[in-house]
Amino acid sequence: MPSPSPSVADSSLLLVQLTDSHLFADMEARLLGMQTEDSLQRVIELVRREQPRIDLLVASGDISQDGSDESYARFRQLCAPIAAPLRWTPGNHDTREALSRASAGSECRQPIVDLGNWRIVLLDSALPHAVPGFLEPSELALLERALAEAPERHHLICLHHHPVSIGCHWMESIGLRNAEALFAVLDRFPQVRALLWGHVHQEFDRMRRGVRLLASPSTCVQFTPGSEDFSVSDQAPGYRWLRLQADGRLETGVSRLTDYRFQIDYGKGGY
Repeated sequence: MPSPSPSVADSSLLLVQLTDSHLFADMEARLLGMQTEDSLQRVIELVRREQPRIDLLVASGDISQDGSDESYARFRQLCAPIAAPLRWTPGNHDTREALSRASAGSECRQPIVDLGNWRIVLLDSALPHAVPGFLEPSELALLERALAEAPERHHLICLHHHPVSIGCHWMESIGLRNAEALFAVLDRFPQVRALLWGHVHQEFDRMRRGVRLLASPSTCVQFTPGSEDFSVSDQAPGYRWLRLQADGRLETGVSRLTDYRFQIDYGKGGY
């Protein structure tokens, strides 16, 4: 589902989220049978066809599967044809040091972006050598400061790990471990409009106390919604678009590749 035409509201902003690309140093490497570089490239081509004007491109973690310098360099190279600033934040598969090296000379790791009437805040929820997430006191302080400093702006908060249950039993223990601390901050600031994350490789769209809670499909393999145990879906890779209106309204949708087929292979490396 492509986003509405930019002419709908000249003052609106268009943000595109790419998440959980799981690239390798080896361009031919596969995750659960899918060649992740190929799927990312196809999703980026889809973005370029559907979104003629993008104000911000956000990569919400697990950019790399193996944490290699080559994988981050190639992600930036593949995204280069998208004429928009790039911001990224790490996931549990990423290597923070390599991500920082790949960000050198750019603003990719800048956690706060002001666009029009909106402020986008990217939080780092990754823990070294761990799958679940956790927001360190410094990240919570950054969030509180960003919110307090801009009460007149609408805020979109991005991170990697899910802070609420998404209905998949096997993912209950690998979400954000201190979600209550996150919501304790967010609940104090009425200008928060949405919370956006990756990690779960599937769509999620709920409301909590007036805040939109959103998760998005991976640019590679998808997980089966509502699954008790680890399960890969046959849904195609995709991305999420978000149109941010000047008055704080948010329109969003997910777009997926069509006619994309791959053979799930649980023997070719797990998540």
